[in-house]
Amino acid sequence: MSDVIRHIIVRGKVQGVGYRAWIEGEAVARGLAGWARNRKDGTVEAVLSGSESGVAALIEKCRHGPGMARVTAIDNEPAGDDMLKLRTSGERFSVLPTI
Repeated sequence: MSDVIRHIIVRGKVQGVGYRAWIEGEAVARGLAGWARNRKDGTVEAVLSGSESGVAALIEKCRHGPGMARVTAIDNEPAGDDMLKLRTSGERFSVLPTI
């Protein structure tokens, strides 16, 4: 199975509910790499890298997120290796500052 990299933007009530920490835990549990961050427009942005099935399963789970989240939409696009360079050096998955 080949690795994929996906860039997602999660919309809805996704800030202030532990979404970034939740997605980090879910990604690490699945052996995925990437990062997540809040955006000033109220969305959460993430890049997920790993097996096609693992990434797809996490994106599907992101449609619900942690208990207090209320996801209304997810934008999902392919991404390149350059998107992974935003991770903190030495980390497999990073929670980045808000942009």
